[in-house]
Amino acid sequence: MSRISRRTLFAGAAAAVVAASTTPDAVAAPAATADGFAAVPALGQNGTTGGLGGPVVTATTADQFLDYIDTVGPMTIQLSGRIDITSKQGVRPNKTIIGLGTSAVINGGGLDFYRSSNVIVRNIKFTNAEDDAINVGQNSHHIWIDHNEFAAPVDGAVDIVRGAEYVTVSWNWFNQTDKSMLIGHSDGNASQDRGHLKVSIHHNYFDRSRQRHPRVRFGEPVHVYNNYFRANSLYAVASTMDAGVLVEGNYFENVPFPIYSGYGDSGPGRVVQRNNVFVGSGTPQTLGTVVEPRTYYAYTLDNPASIPSIVPAGVGVGRL
Repeated sequence: MSRISRRTLFAGAAAAVVAASTTPDAVAAPAATADGFAAVPALGQNGTTGGLGGPVVTATTADQFLDYIDTVGPMTIQLSGRIDITSKQGVRPNKTIIGLGTSAVINGGGLDFYRSSNVIVRNIKFTNAEDDAINVGQNSHHIWIDHNEFAAPVDGAVDIVRGAEYVTVSWNWFNQTDKSMLIGHSDGNASQDRGHLKVSIHHNYFDRSRQRHPRVRFGEPVHVYNNYFRANSLYAVASTMDAGVLVEGNYFENVPFPIYSGYGDSGPGRVVQRNNVFVGSGTPQTLGTVVEPRTYYAYTLDNPASIPSIVPAGVGVGRL
């Protein structure tokens, strides 16, 4: 996706694979800090801290919000109520964007990360984005997208493309979205994407969403764990163009095509599946080996049988 200008007129998201342990059924308390790839020290960044150390401000209008996300330096931006914007609006590095209570909404537009880093987006409902709700692109890194809801974007709910990496997408509700999550810009973008696109996707609720949960090109490892896939009509996960995707500890319910290696005109990717539950679902495709995420970070799996109770109870806004 190309970058869109910040301000527009406005109206009103091959190594060995080893077994992971499980924990007892319980709804985990929301993490206070980033985990997964967003927590990995790399590229001069010690994990993802967002606006820590900067001022705390509250945006109640689109004008305020657009000014705050374009400010240089660390800042925590609290959203109060509904913010109506258009297009994709650029977010500068070192920001925490967090909704207050249960009614923070970004409507009509979305957030764009262009060579940005160290940004946290939490507790916001994204509705009716005319393009992507969140686009993580152009070598952006250390982005944590956590406890949000995505509804009715025209294009992707969360896209991670063009060499972006060290991203964690956790505890989000993809509420009947179509193109939920694309990782890797295009089949012809290997020179920029190969060796990057390191992403953790965990404890998300892909609720009657259609496709791309995620669709991956080139990235490795992409770690898809402890998610609830429910009634995904086209497919759940697709690994293509020699990507390396580990799918573990998830619960697939009424998903006719839970895991693909290759999709459409894209060549096959490597994909390993382990410790998943398939109910009323098709047979997953697997291929090859994948770099182990534990090479980068430690994690503990929840019991996959408990995911249908844990995940819907914990995802989305108002759960922090």
